[in-house]
Amino acid sequence: MRSNRAAVRAGVSMAATLPLLAGALALGIPAAHASTDPDGRDTLQGTKPLWATAQADKGATADASRVSARVYLAGRDAAGLSAYAKAVSDPSSPSYGKYLSAGQAEARFGATRAQVAEVTAWLKSAGLTVTGTTRHYLSVTGEVADAEKAFGTQLHNYAKGKKTYRAPSKTASAPAGLNGAVLTVTGLDNAPHKANHSDTLPPPDAVFHNAGPFSSYYGSKTATTLPKAYGTKIPYAVKGYTGRQLRAAYGAGRATGKGVTVAITDAYASPTIAADAATYAAKHGDAAYGGGQLSQVLPTQYTRTEECGAAGWYGEETLDVEAVHAVAPASNIVYVGAESCYDDDLLDSLGKIVDGHLADIVSNSWGDIEANQTPDLAAAYDQVFQLGAIEGIGFYFSSGDNGDEVANTGTKQVDTPANSAWVTAVGGTSLAVGKGDTYKWETGWGTLRATLSDDGKSWTDFPGAYTSGAGGGTSATVKQPFYQRGVVPSGLAKANGRTAMRTVPDISAIADPNTGFLVGQTQTFPDGTQKYDEYRIGGTSLASPVIAGIQALAQQQRGGHPIGFANPAIYDRYGSKLYHDVTDRPTGRDLAVARVDFVNAFDASEGLLTSVRSLGKDSSLKAVRGYDDVTGVGSPAPGYVTSYRR
Repeated sequence: MRSNRAAVRAGVSMAATLPLLAGALALGIPAAHASTDPDGRDTLQGTKPLWATAQADKGATADASRVSARVYLAGRDAAGLSAYAKAVSDPSSPSYGKYLSAGQAEARFGATRAQVAEVTAWLKSAGLTVTGTTRHYLSVTGEVADAEKAFGTQLHNYAKGKKTYRAPSKTASAPAGLNGAVLTVTGLDNAPHKANHSDTLPPPDAVFHNAGPFSSYYGSKTATTLPKAYGTKIPYAVKGYTGRQLRAAYGAGRATGKGVTVAITDAYASPTIAADAATYAAKHGDAAYGGGQLSQVLPTQYTRTEECGAAGWYGEETLDVEAVHAVAPASNIVYVGAESCYDDDLLDSLGKIVDGHLADIVSNSWGDIEANQTPDLAAAYDQVFQLGAIEGIGFYFSSGDNGDEVANTGTKQVDTPANSAWVTAVGGTSLAVGKGDTYKWETGWGTLRATLSDDGKSWTDFPGAYTSGAGGGTSATVKQPFYQRGVVPSGLAKANGRTAMRTVPDISAIADPNTGFLVGQTQTFPDGTQKYDEYRIGGTSLASPVIAGIQALAQQQRGGHPIGFANPAIYDRYGSKLYHDVTDRPTGRDLAVARVDFVNAFDASEGLLTSVRSLGKDSSLKAVRGYDDVTGVGSPAPGYVTSYRR
């Protein structure tokens, strides 16, 4: 996620409390499949959204209305999958690092042909049409009456806000005779799904320029003509760090990521990514891309391009690719684009990586608020993450760009899928890299903004209003995983009640746009031309690929043996000098930078906006000594990369 032109994932419904998959308590895994009801059917928990209340009920959905759904398969040993994924990821386990190939994982834990045949027969017997079958799910369509017959529930229309959506009137179920072959079903509720249609990708977004003056490194240029902040003259924001500075700050040493493949998932695909990435590398001293080093796996069509803001995702992909290459210049990068920003399509991209073992490290700079996640989708995501874990694939997700989400949604909550116990949630910092590429300090990323007064002698309403910050906090739906016990303070883990819950993030890296990364991208200029240009950017959409790049360096140190699901290893190193213990006031005083922006985001023809940006002010979240809900265990320090040597 980025603070500027952020790409967001479309959610599908309000969250519900997630039950646990049998045998998976240690990781707090949400699951949709539950017990058998008195009618001899297995209930699929979480398939009735919270907003589908009796008070909101507008009556039965017409029988002839159409339904498109996905029936996810539980596989032959769901509990065994969870247990094995934990064992191969835990450094204290004798099974640590004993991964399976994609084929072995499918043979051991995937759905059997008999299960697929039985589920298919059941769906067809209810009158549904099976339109597609993958390793993970069956796509079905049919009339409402057919879906009601298949899933043992009535579909009604419910008011949700100012709109009306379809949803089950009670929790869906599957025949007990299927012996738990069905994990969950999605698509019975249609909020906020819209009609699918094919489309072409739009041109790049309008150009965005940062105005100067700039610092070339933190503190290199002081804003001597501007008012003081916190009792001192402050530096101008950096023009944008490059790979050399980030590698030095996080202790890359001589590691390059050679022999390691990093995957990136986003929606859509930038049509100029190869040229942009090559130009950027050449301009900033990064190694040139070798043949096949950057590749793409793309869908045959794109949908919902207007709804999802397709062009905005071009910058997301560009940032991710250029950041990974800047940190790990010899690693291979494979970009796996989704058909749209909807969950089903993003899940397909993740599934492609796991099914084909396209990479060992996966960076994902997208997400949504936890309130928009449902147990059915959480179960589908976690199944993919678990399958990845047993193959030695680690997933890294941005923790969010809106702090505790109160300013954004009115409710304190974390983001998803970063809340999953099976992924590494990456938080954000403000980074100061000094002269000679020396690491000076980091704060938790959280920004207050105040503008320059009309007379230029003071900052209006200093320190100003909250604008953005690293996502974090305590999940309301996912229980505390084993690797966080004894590390996450009880006050954070039990922030929502007596039960210890998953706390986000796990680790952190540079995210603040005011101490951000310089990217290069083809953009649309005011005269209609499209050409390469550069700008500074940030957000945890930067932090995630930076950490993915660091993990590629660490995997190289292991002789290429995958790190896999990294959280147990990350927490195993907690409290050591391998992390920068990030706090909000690392110098003992409040910190800020001066920033100048173009009013029209392109040039000075319409004027300039001068502001002061305070650092380390993340909503209600605080970066303190030890683990915290802004930066997790901290950011990688020199020695972290080499600590993975075998």
